[in-house]
Amino acid sequence: MNDIKQIAQRLKGLREIFDIPVEKMAEVCETTVEHYRRIESGESDPGVYRLTRISKQYGIALDVLLYGEEPRMNGYFVTRRGKGLEVDRHNDYKYKSLASGFKGRAMEPFYTEIEPLPEGKNHAKNVHDGQEFIVVMIGVLEITIDDKVIVLKPGDSIYFDTTHPHCMRALENKTVKFLTVIV
Repeated sequence: MNDIKQIAQRLKGLREIFDIPVEKMAEVCETTVEHYRRIESGESDPGVYRLTRISKQYGIALDVLLYGEEPRMNGYFVTRRGKGLEVDRHNDYKYKSLASGFKGRAMEPFYTEIEPLPEGKNHAKNVHDGQEFIVVMIGVLEITIDDKVIVLKPGDSIYFDTTHPHCMRALENKTVKFLTVIV
């Protein structure tokens, strides 16, 4: 069974345990009831932002939804190069959690990669609660916040309010690798 199907089973199981209507969870996720049903059936990837909202609604760690278990470490947690747990594969964004085993995290750090898109194609804009910090490590990243387009090169960083519509894309036909921290 793939990760999305396992996450979908956890989402449906938790909603049924807590006796929460589908309509309420669709509202929490800021999506339609039909789309939320596709998420719960495993037909649609919920995305890390929606999973964060759902985990807050249930009062559980994001890891419970992603991996089916609570984080265990509370003093420190080490993630070795290339070993972060993949948490999201939609819209050509690849996220690897860098703190999945740390209990009671105040932030969500991710190693992120974006592949170049075909000419004329753009990512859909995202909106979610919180703030985000990005520092580019490799490649050139274009980030659009509202209608402002910003280009970041290796070593550049940005901190922004994620309640503003935003999206990112790789420039120069090369994969972009960067650190993302969501608070």
